[in-house]
Amino acid sequence: MNKRPFFSNFLFIVSAALSGIAVANEFEETTFEAGHPSLQKWLLGEMPQPEDNQLTPERVELGKKLFFDPRLSGDKNMSCATCHSPMFGWSDGLPKARGNKGVQLGRASPTVVNTGYNDIQMWDGRKPTLEEQAIGPMRAHDEMNMNLEELFQFLNGNVEYSSLFKKAYPDLPIGEEALGKAIASFERTVVSKDSPFDRWVKGDKTAMTKAQVNGFKVFMNPEKGNCSVCHSAPNFTDNGFHNLGLAAFGKENPDLGRFSERPLKLMKGAFKTPTMRDASLTAPYFHDGSAKTLTEVIEHYQSGGIVKTNISPNFKAAMLSDEEVNDLVDFMLALTTPPENFVLPQLPLEN
Repeated sequence: MNKRPFFSNFLFIVSAALSGIAVANEFEETTFEAGHPSLQKWLLGEMPQPEDNQLTPERVELGKKLFFDPRLSGDKNMSCATCHSPMFGWSDGLPKARGNKGVQLGRASPTVVNTGYNDIQMWDGRKPTLEEQAIGPMRAHDEMNMNLEELFQFLNGNVEYSSLFKKAYPDLPIGEEALGKAIASFERTVVSKDSPFDRWVKGDKTAMTKAQVNGFKVFMNPEKGNCSVCHSAPNFTDNGFHNLGLAAFGKENPDLGRFSERPLKLMKGAFKTPTMRDASLTAPYFHDGSAKTLTEVIEHYQSGGIVKTNISPNFKAAMLSDEEVNDLVDFMLALTTPPENFVLPQLPLEN
């Protein structure tokens, strides 16, 4: 008998129990007053940057052009921004993404917002860095379906792109490494950390309404919303994976999520916790796009889950009144940084 999977599952259960205790202690130790020291852990710091890919204006400019360039796809009609558009909170507004030839993919497009703060990428965590994640959709047949050798020939042969790469990465050839680094550099500039909630945490008493503050209490309270057990400080995610008991897990041959990367029982149907920052801009919700509104998200949590066969130990039914539901939704709206006008890049012309 292989005891390792059992032991790993046991550790996950113990970890979940400890998380619950930590959340209870955190709630008791939090003072819900604007600017209080107990709130400061919710503020995001500077964007983490890899030693070998520090942000520079040249790298961000190049990455921005590449991110919006449909010539990075096989049919020359899809860019990274097709699924991660600033018009839809850096997602696409669809329940499930559309890929090559318009095929419907199996999962919703996650937002790019604050993904540079994450230490693991994708719904199933199969990419450890933004640099690796950036290349993945181009390779995938059902997504951008790009022949990378053909792409690098185009980029090397294009006068403007060749010059931009030389300025951004003078020591690297125009290839997979430089391409991934450039796109990741731009993605690290897509940041939300100036929401009404952030300003309230910094001390602005007028930044959030009384209902929003009450919603934050519901969010933190382990006997109410219990949201912060997974949507933890400061980016409102634990970077973990959880089965939330969605109806889709009860279908024949369901998407197994993290289990495909880490075959432990508790990872069956488990998906990465998304950030709640800018969530008001990124509907629909969940990895399968099954919730159209934030209220529907809360209703699912109140149900205690639909398919409970492998539900996360961190998941428990939320016992909320109608007023508490409304306050919680109001609080989630306070996590949105007011969008600024976004200027699309001028793409390099064909030679």
